[in-house]
Amino acid sequence: MKAVRTTQYQRFQIVPMSNASRPAASSAIPSNPARVIAPRVPLPTDKELVLKVVPMPADCNANGDIFGGWVMAQVDIAGSIVPARYVRGRMATVAVNEFIFKQPVRVGDILSFFGGVTRIGRTSITVQVEVYAERYDTQGHYIKVTEASLTYVAIDDQGRPRPIERPEV
Repeated sequence: MKAVRTTQYQRFQIVPMSNASRPAASSAIPSNPARVIAPRVPLPTDKELVLKVVPMPADCNANGDIFGGWVMAQVDIAGSIVPARYVRGRMATVAVNEFIFKQPVRVGDILSFFGGVTRIGRTSITVQVEVYAERYDTQGHYIKVTEASLTYVAIDDQGRPRPIERPEV
């Protein structure tokens, strides 16, 4: 059953959780059948798709949603992919400047992580990551579930900051 409410700003869709995306009845993890009202959005065109992943039942919290810490770890991995091209060596996450959980992530969601560089400093690089989910039963329709800004620093073999070579324009 789909219910769509249209406003002058955006469309909202009630997304029921399918049986396939719920943990098994015998699982120790309770299912979360709550419907989520979320805006359907287009995927970004100004960022690069850097990671796709499907969370599994082992990644659930007691509410049946995916642990926020699991999502954060995936965002950190996805966020490091684009700056690796500039850093060309070791780097470390030095700051999570912003992290917003916009919607819950469920077992069986297909998560798409998009990343793009927002700033290149002398030794650091800042990346914006946006995460979109395709719910199991509404594939092809995306909702934004998370957005974050992270800063990485290029480091040498001793773990000290080192300069990032600037890309030629």
